Amino acid sequence: MAGAFLCLILIKKGEIRIVLSSQKHLKQLSSSKATIILKSLEMPLLPRRYERLKAVLNRRISDLTVLIENVEKPHNLSAIIRSCDAVGVLEAHAIFHKEKLLTFNSTAQGSQKWVQINQYKKTTQAIKVLKSKGFKLYGTNLNPKSIDYRKCNFKGPTAFVLGAEKWGISEEATNLMDEHIHIPMRGMVESLNVSVAASALLFEAIRQRQVANIIPESGEGMSPKTYKEKIFEWAYPDVAQWCKSEGRKYPDLNEKGEIIDDLPRTAKMKY
Repeated sequence: MAGAFLCLILIKKGEIRIVLSSQKHLKQLSSSKATIILKSLEMPLLPRRYERLKAVLNRRISDLTVLIENVEKPHNLSAIIRSCDAVGVLEAHAIFHKEKLLTFNSTAQGSQKWVQINQYKKTTQAIKVLKSKGFKLYGTNLNPKSIDYRKCNFKGPTAFVLGAEKWGISEEATNLMDEHIHIPMRGMVESLNVSVAASALLFEAIRQRQVANIIPESGEGMSPKTYKEKIFEWAYPDVAQWCKSEGRKYPDLNEKGEIIDDLPRTAKMKY
C-alpha cells in the first residue's frame, strides 16, 4: 500500500530513537543492529480526517494576521492564537526581545498546532518582514492620531499589532505603524484585555470581508505552493519536520492523503 511504513524503536549503544522504515527495508535489517520492532502502523490518515484538514485549510487566509509584541502570559497568547484559528488566520507573528519558549494552556484548545507562529527578536525585523509582504500595519493604542477601528478598511492585507496589557506596543513599533486604531470604551477602564482586543479586531476584519464576499472557500486564500506545503505539514507533522531538518522536499500526497513518493530507507523522527 502506498505510504505504508513501520514504526520502529532502535536501541544501539544506549541510544533510543524512533524511525520510520518501509516494509522492504525491514526485511534487510540485521540482528546486529539490535533492532526491536514494538509495533507497526500505517502513516496515511483516515480519509475523513484528510478531508477535514482540507476543508479547514481551504478557508485559511494568508493576508490577515496579528503581530504581538512581548505578550508572554500563556493565557493571553493561547487566547489570541485560538481567535486566529477561529477566523481562519494562516500565520501569526510574535516579537520577544528575550529568548522565549512558547507555552500555551488549555485556553488554546490545541489551536497552536494549526496556526504557525513566526517569532522575531527585534521589532524592526518583524515589521520589515510584514511590510515587504504588502501588509498594512494597524497599531492598537490611544495616541491622538488613533481612530475608531470600525472606520478602517480591513479588506486588504491587514496586520493588527498588539502589545502587552500594561505597556501596549513600544514606541519603536508605534513610530512604524501605518495607522493607529482603538476600540472605543464606555466604562471606567480605557482598554480591553489584549486577547479580547485581538478577537474583536479579527472578527471585524472577517465581517468586512464577508460583506464584500472575499472570504476564501476553496484554497484561494494562499498560493498553490503554500497550500501544498501546509496540507503536508498538517497531515504529517513529524515527517515534515524531518524533511526540513534534512533539507528535503516534502513528498507528494495522493487524493486520499497518502504519501506516494519514496522516502529514504529510514527517516529519523523525534519522539
